[in-house]
Amino acid sequence: MTPEVMAEIYAAAFPKSRAWTATEFEGFISDPFCFFSILEDRGFALGQIIAGEVELLTIALKPEDQGQGLGRKLLNQYHEDAKSRGARVALLEVAEDNISAKRLYQKTGYSESGRRKGYYRRTDSSVTDAVLMRLTFSEV
Repeated sequence: MTPEVMAEIYAAAFPKSRAWTATEFEGFISDPFCFFSILEDRGFALGQIIAGEVELLTIALKPEDQGQGLGRKLLNQYHEDAKSRGARVALLEVAEDNISAKRLYQKTGYSESGRRKGYYRRTDSSVTDAVLMRLTFSEV
């Protein structure tokens, strides 16, 4: 999957947020701490591993592929990829108003570990909290 396709999928998946550019995805590709889990041409997850902790930087599916269980399949693949790279703990943050993503993470074993008030700024100038979540892989 090319950085251009990743940028297109990201923009479509998160229309209320600033779209990440192909150049930004190229930067992640060249970062030795980052990795991508790819689900065919439908979506991807981007993680960064440091000292046994993996942070989910983003997970994005094309809108037409959402709500079909593919997000869970991609997240499970991401977890396997992270564990194979030595991760023992998974961290992420999700927008408070992203109900479907929060539900997915909770069903996968993540629990809330904190909040960042007003962290996400929307294209309409509104803000929403970031919910911090954590999963220890031995718990899965």
